[in-house]
Amino acid sequence: MSLHVIVGAGATAHATARLLVADGERVRMVSRRGGPDEPGIERTALDATDVDALTRLAEGADTVFNCAATAYHTWPETVPPLFGAIRTAAERTGAGYVMLTNLYGYGPVDDGPVTEATPQRATGPKGGTRAAMWREAKAAHDEGRVRATEVRAGQFLGAGAVSLFSIFVAPPVRAGRPALVPTELDHPHAFTAIGDAARTLVAASRNEAAWGAPWLAPTITATMRELATRYAALAGVPVPELGTLTDRELTLLGLTDPFWPELFETRFMDTGRFVVDAGHTERTLGVAASPLDEVLAEMR
Repeated sequence: MSLHVIVGAGATAHATARLLVADGERVRMVSRRGGPDEPGIERTALDATDVDALTRLAEGADTVFNCAATAYHTWPETVPPLFGAIRTAAERTGAGYVMLTNLYGYGPVDDGPVTEATPQRATGPKGGTRAAMWREAKAAHDEGRVRATEVRAGQFLGAGAVSLFSIFVAPPVRAGRPALVPTELDHPHAFTAIGDAARTLVAASRNEAAWGAPWLAPTITATMRELATRYAALAGVPVPELGTLTDRELTLLGLTDPFWPELFETRFMDTGRFVVDAGHTERTLGVAASPLDEVLAEMR
């Protein structure tokens, strides 16, 4: 029975833990708040930037999964020390290092679908930070200090997802109210089911071909309007009235919460040209996108 350490407490971290336990593996989940243990899963409360303590927890582990997240508006300051500590713990213990990230690192892409081979040319601080974390992990891999890989997911859908859809669309649709969304409604976006991201993390950790390379989690291409319409049908409620928050409205909201201005960085995903081709993941790791209705049904 192998041991795996998962840093993070979000939906993808929990879905990954459940997959591993279902296969007879042991899991140690590490987060600031910890939590009660359950069969196969040991939960530990720890600040993961404490690299010595994290190293002790990772001793004997086959894999360290980095599913950690910090406050959205603090990524440039808080992500590098956190990810550096997690990677160092994997280096010290000899565990494989599997990172979960998003698509921000690519920046605007105008010449075809995003693939693993698309250069990362982020133009904003959050995307630049994400891209830098992969460069550091790849350098450590190339130098033989750790086996590293990265899974890049789209906006999350599914049980426990935290995304523009889960925050701004799903609750008002269920309640039969209009929804205002800080994104264009009719441009296609790349969405990733929580379960598909977890399956990709586990598959990458078990495939020798995965080490030293990034992988795109399977994506569902849809517009916000399409998602809202399908979600309403599944919930048995009327088709919702949707609207887009303007830049001025986002700017005014930013006076009350630092989250709102951060959304401007990812406006490039609203152009209709930012689509993803995760075919390499499906062919090599054997993970494909789940049916949309099944994923949305998890959110009812």
